[in-house]
Amino acid sequence: EKKPFFHLKPGSKVLSFGTPGCNFRCKGCLNWSLSQAPCISLQAFDLPPTLPKDIARTAVAEGCSGVAYTYSEPTVFFEYARDIILTTRKIAPEKFHAFVSNGYFSRECFELIKREHLLDAIRIDLKFIRDDAYAEYTGGARLKQVQESIKRVYQSGIHLEVINLVIPGLNDSEDDVRALSSWVAGVGKDIPLHFIRFFPMHDAQGIKATPLNMLSNARKIAEEEGIEFAYAGNTLVDGVEDTACPDCGLVLVKRRGMAVLESVFAEASADEKKDPCCPQCGRTLNFVL
Repeated sequence: EKKPFFHLKPGSKVLSFGTPGCNFRCKGCLNWSLSQAPCISLQAFDLPPTLPKDIARTAVAEGCSGVAYTYSEPTVFFEYARDIILTTRKIAPEKFHAFVSNGYFSRECFELIKREHLLDAIRIDLKFIRDDAYAEYTGGARLKQVQESIKRVYQSGIHLEVINLVIPGLNDSEDDVRALSSWVAGVGKDIPLHFIRFFPMHDAQGIKATPLNMLSNARKIAEEEGIEFAYAGNTLVDGVEDTACPDCGLVLVKRRGMAVLESVFAEASADEKKDPCCPQCGRTLNFVL
């Protein structure tokens, strides 16, 4: 849930890790001490070697259901990540693997991911719906590349979730939120869309934290634009992280503070996990259980 992945193995424990460096230079990066470290200092990280088998064995020892490649852009260390995935398959083939990505990866990289069935899920950050704002905030990234990645992932059948960090004064206008939500809905109305609260970080410390009512409004706008699963994150407001059936309204998963409190899937059978449906109305749901 902290990634966030709300529709991937709800309530499961995951091993999260990343490496120094990123292909973006986001002004308000939440993980800047790791992702931006090589740009801030030329001093090399004094870290002990961590082999792929070490990650795999740690996931097993800690009782994790899967591994999340996160904190910095995982496609920057793709070869290492691939080795970890392939090694983990030999040691613990039941573990899932998920990338937390900015969506700035090549077509060739994604084709390899598909061909070798490397990933169970990808979460992509759609930071802005305006190209000029994208380039200015990230240090040169273009909106179209991220949009193409989102479409490719969705069309591939790999589980996809999208987040938008709501930054006051930069991407919080109703027009921006509505345009972003409408675009995501055009790709797939069942894509979980998370609006995340911004806190002052790194080179954006002059911007105030996102007001809570702004997140609630963004979630409401997304629903108006056809998004079936809209969430507000980094907040303790009741209800905004819950998953409800789009058809009958039954609360399927109740969350607070990125923790699962209740889930109708907790006692799901193996057959029910293969084809997740609402237990009340039978609607097929976009979940990986």
